Amino acid sequence: MTEFATYQTQGEIAIISMDKPPINGLGAALREGIGSGLNKAFSDPSIQAVVLIGTPRAFSGGADITEFGTPKATHEPTLRTIIETMEASPKPIVAAISGFCLGGGLEFALGCHFRVALPDATLGLPEVKLGILPGGGGTQRLPRLLGFEKAVEMIVGGLHIPAIKFKDTLLLDQIVEGDLLQAAIAFARKVVAQGEPLKRVRDRTVPDIPTDAVLAEKRKAVVAAAKRFPAPVSCFDSVCASFKSATFDAGLLEERRLITELFKSPESLALRYTFAAERAAAKIPGLPEDIALRTIKKVGVIGAGTMGGGITMNFISAGLPVVLLETKQEALDKGLATIGKNYETSMKKGKLTQAQYDACMALITPTLSYQDFGDVDLIIEAVFENMDVKEQVFKTLDGIAKPGAILASNTSALNIDEIAAFTKRPQDVLGLHFFSPANVMRLLEVVRGAKTAPDVLATCMTLARKIKKIAVVSGVCDGFIGNRMLAQYRTAANELMHQGAMPQQIDGALQAFGLVMGPFRMADLAGLDIGWAGRKRRAAASPTPVAPIVADWICEAGRYGQKTGAGWYRYEAGKRDPIPDPIVEEMIAKYRQEHGIKSRKIEDSEIIERCMFALVNEGARILEERIAARASDIDIVYLNGYGFPAHVGGPMHYANAVGLPKVVQRLKDFAAEPGADPNWQPAPLLVRLVERGVGFN
Repeated sequence: MTEFATYQTQGEIAIISMDKPPINGLGAALREGIGSGLNKAFSDPSIQAVVLIGTPRAFSGGADITEFGTPKATHEPTLRTIIETMEASPKPIVAAISGFCLGGGLEFALGCHFRVALPDATLGLPEVKLGILPGGGGTQRLPRLLGFEKAVEMIVGGLHIPAIKFKDTLLLDQIVEGDLLQAAIAFARKVVAQGEPLKRVRDRTVPDIPTDAVLAEKRKAVVAAAKRFPAPVSCFDSVCASFKSATFDAGLLEERRLITELFKSPESLALRYTFAAERAAAKIPGLPEDIALRTIKKVGVIGAGTMGGGITMNFISAGLPVVLLETKQEALDKGLATIGKNYETSMKKGKLTQAQYDACMALITPTLSYQDFGDVDLIIEAVFENMDVKEQVFKTLDGIAKPGAILASNTSALNIDEIAAFTKRPQDVLGLHFFSPANVMRLLEVVRGAKTAPDVLATCMTLARKIKKIAVVSGVCDGFIGNRMLAQYRTAANELMHQGAMPQQIDGALQAFGLVMGPFRMADLAGLDIGWAGRKRRAAASPTPVAPIVADWICEAGRYGQKTGAGWYRYEAGKRDPIPDPIVEEMIAKYRQEHGIKSRKIEDSEIIERCMFALVNEGARILEERIAARASDIDIVYLNGYGFPAHVGGPMHYANAVGLPKVVQRLKDFAAEPGADPNWQPAPLLVRLVERGVGFN
């Protein structure tokens, strides 16, 4: 046995216990331990049955993806070898399932003769979310137990389903309560005593084979929903192989062929990269893993507007009480009403019960007084994006908040170190930049100030997981990671517009590339006045005059985007569809004329290159300045906060795929154009990486 798998006996029953934190990933070491335990049980004539069990947290969460593409992935025994060994065993093998039983973990359980589970165990085959399919026979065995329809739903959808939902199905032989191990042992003894035949899933047939016409229609729907991802379609085809193939083993061969193709696809590579990147983002270089965290039992939020209300919802949805402050009763009432309406919408969709709604709303303590923040553990301000306003807020908090309370700003760009200096406790101050709508968007930029205490940072990163956010640590600079890069992206888009492309062409090209929306539609949605305020702030600090751009003229005309019915586009009342506006086209034409710009034809490919490479170039500068710890952190920011296409894997991953030599050459081309923005010069880090022949890592 190995350190991750132990062997013991209770009379005639052998027990193989898996314990490889965090979720019993089926890596080479654990597989070796399981295989050793099985061999020991098979060779002992006194053993009549085997029980396989994990930890309360997980039977097994599936394959160890860190081993994908390495020799360990094919190190014997493989998962397939273990399953074949179990199926061929003359002794009954019972899987005792608790916690997560996902992916390869469920395939492992399907290879056992019998399965018992706690009602709250979670079962699923979510490989599609990594751009692959279940490769351990899951697409062949699950349809034989649940039928075609349910198997397709689970595998193509990558669903996680409570074990209780499988009561009275062939997937589980028994739902048990209480002590899982003793229940599984009792079940095994009953099987032995009654001489029950061993149930090999491979020997069954799929019970509900659909007609060819039904299959064609269902496949068409999967293709349409899959869009840019090949995995859902391959999952569907592999499930079909469970009844189209001449034999079970032929179906396994087709499953293997399809998963091999998927592993090579750029989409799968991007999804697997993202999966690893999300986990890496939680690890902060130089921060001890065992650092003591501060206790967060009560939260204060300043501002009940769009951002403050959304931030509040994150915490009360996680069961944390919130003291919500506004300066006027009218604004406070409006904010509470908006929070209530948001939850009511969730209730109508069946995502929330009345009891849950009542519990969430009861966790809010509305107030007009800062004095009510005296006992809170974390205070987040979501007030107007103006340093003078922030100064007033933080000086007030400094005199009221209890010692050790964390003070956070939701600023999207302002200097956290300057904000911290407004207090006598800069070690307790950091940025928590939520993205709008804060109750929906997964990203949280955690901005570490020069004096932010390590335990403050660690506490907020842990808290982010509790409120279901993906947190990325950023250093202090104008715009942090996301908005700093976005400024260069928008500059590139504006240049393209000045030179000959219209907003709708630029948006269309980038949306065809995979972005949820292009820069001009995004600006209209966010509000053009926000970017305008930032430009005016930077212009005021600039030592040289800054000439206005078309975006400034748009704002000067009172066109702030969707909220005013007009921005780069116009919008009909009650609708969000962008309609190209001749007024904007006239402004663009006027700008070109005043600046002596001769309009040129711009291809969509150039739009993508300029906008993407502007992001990459600024990302490289951010890495060099150590604003971000990893290139993958930058990608997580863009995937979760800016609608970057998941099949591409983020701007830095995209640059690696394109090839950094090409990126640098195109940047040099743009920089060599007459009157080019100096920011087109390739970042020194990019140049060094190309010289060394490596990419971002």
